[in-house]
Amino acid sequence: MRAPALRALGLLSGAGPSGPEVDARPVLSLGRPPHRDDHRRRATRECLLALAAVEAMLEDGKAGPATIAGERTALLYATAAAYAASNRGFIEGSSGGIHFAYTAPAVVPAEVAIEFGLTGPYTIVLGGPPATLRAIWQAAAWLDAGVCDRALVLAVEIFEECADLYARAPRLTARPLVEAAGCLWLERGRGRLALDTRRGGEPRGRPEEDGAMFGCGPIAALDRWRRGPAPGPLELSGAWRGETARLVWYEDS
Repeated sequence: MRAPALRALGLLSGAGPSGPEVDARPVLSLGRPPHRDDHRRRATRECLLALAAVEAMLEDGKAGPATIAGERTALLYATAAAYAASNRGFIEGSSGGIHFAYTAPAVVPAEVAIEFGLTGPYTIVLGGPPATLRAIWQAAAWLDAGVCDRALVLAVEIFEECADLYARAPRLTARPLVEAAGCLWLERGRGRLALDTRRGGEPRGRPEEDGAMFGCGPIAALDRWRRGPAPGPLELSGAWRGETARLVWYEDS
């Protein structure tokens, strides 16, 4: 598989500059981003964080919203927990915006598509770090096939609304839980990409060094890599519910 080229990256993390290692809080929240207009007033917190991540990506790429608008931009959304708050609200009868709980994962990419005028292909992938790695792989496949000119890989994870539920099963995930939202802008590259997924085993590297960021972990790892790339290919890995995934990203040659 031909590897994509990374044009820009936007990442918001609740860990802060000190990192999660010195923070005893079980959840490092990103809070609710301020909305600048009435249109965003009704948006859920996960949607606002997604929009902020795309805006951070555009700022990183020194580009305006019009650059990514239209049918030649693909959108791939990955998450494991960003729809948990909406589902909980639906079950408890406190959610006013979600009438069909199974549609909750689609709300975030829909808001992003509307806000930035994205009309190209899109997909939703659920399930922690392996989901994000599969989204990158799918984006590379679309770019290589000419289905799109650019692909946005978006991941959002929030935990604050369901912190008490996560606290009941502390052995199921690392601590702290770190809220995050990240977006990659990918274009056609010249390198090579390899994806390996399997059931069982442990992921290589330290996929939880940012705390438990779930689907945002690979984006955080990619952000660290581009700030100080090590020799050799980039390796991104992660695990989720018995599945491990490893993506090897060979640079353009």
